[in-house]
Amino acid sequence: MIIMVLDHVRDFVHAAAQSFAPDDLSRTTAAIFLTRWITHFCAPVFMLTAGVGTFLWAQHNKSPSQLTRFLWTRGVWLLLLELTLVRLAFNFNFDYHFIVLNIIWGLGGCMIGLAVLVRLPWSWLAGVCCGMILLHNLADVISASQFGRAAWLWNELHEVGSFEAGGSTIVIAYPLIPWIAVMGAGYCIGCVYLWEADRRRRFLIGLGLGLTAAFILVRALNLYGDPVAWSAQSSRLFTLLSFLRCTKYPPSLDFLLMTLGPALVALGLLESVTLARTNPVLAFGRVPLFFFVVHLYLIHALVVVLGLLRYGTGRFLFNPLPSMGGPAYPPGYGYPLWVCYVAWLGLILALYPLCRWFASMKQRRRDWWLSYL
Repeated sequence: MIIMVLDHVRDFVHAAAQSFAPDDLSRTTAAIFLTRWITHFCAPVFMLTAGVGTFLWAQHNKSPSQLTRFLWTRGVWLLLLELTLVRLAFNFNFDYHFIVLNIIWGLGGCMIGLAVLVRLPWSWLAGVCCGMILLHNLADVISASQFGRAAWLWNELHEVGSFEAGGSTIVIAYPLIPWIAVMGAGYCIGCVYLWEADRRRRFLIGLGLGLTAAFILVRALNLYGDPVAWSAQSSRLFTLLSFLRCTKYPPSLDFLLMTLGPALVALGLLESVTLARTNPVLAFGRVPLFFFVVHLYLIHALVVVLGLLRYGTGRFLFNPLPSMGGPAYPPGYGYPLWVCYVAWLGLILALYPLCRWFASMKQRRRDWWLSYL
């Protein structure tokens, strides 16, 4: 989550974010590319660990019906948050003519889907999820336009795109098919957290190294695994960046191998790390949804203040970001990349006491509604 904040700060603060994508190899720099690339690990890890957490929750003598209810109620809650608090944090307005459904929508949709899939036997669920991850790129040749009025359904399932509904333009950034497979895979991997620690560590590191090696092999072959092939560039560095430039929307096989492999290695290595109960990182981890919502409001408030100081008005910041379909900001808007890093560190420091307070309140109280925050 700390790394995720860096990407959102870059979206709001960095000058180049308003004019071109950070992975546009014809315009980007290595520093901009890698600032974006390192944050690619966030969404896959969120999805995977949501599945692991669901499995561990179910171990506390929960029935299948309780597990299903746990998943679909939280899924619906996340969908509502995406359309209300999260959308407001990004746009600072109540104009619903343009709606982008992002990661919180994706997590919610996947939880609702997983509420159905967890009724499958473990081996079936593992096979279905692995099959979806390995084979979903075969469906890249299918276009939403082929479905006519039902095109919106294919956008929700597999192809990033937009459709009109109720006078609004709705953009689906997180199609569900590959992401629900990642969450389901996390649910299956959850069983290793019932193993002895050393055995679990070896398994996670071995699986992670295997997936990382598979990424290198599949990506090097350049035949399958990503709709955009890598190619030789003007320098070895940019050829490497082309190799790492895998498709996130929706996540290709290459993208998932590239991110989940190292993530599993990291989880394995962290088995030997013991954190003190007062470690600041734990304060963030105990209240992930609170952290997510609050950090967006803090970032947007920060750029409004910066806009007032620089332009005498921050009114233009009460719209979607240009990169998310909003109107162009004033010419020359934005700040150097180093300012993004300073703002990122400042926001993390500002978030810590808020998250520590909320985590402490959740530990003291057992109100049912706190389990949704």
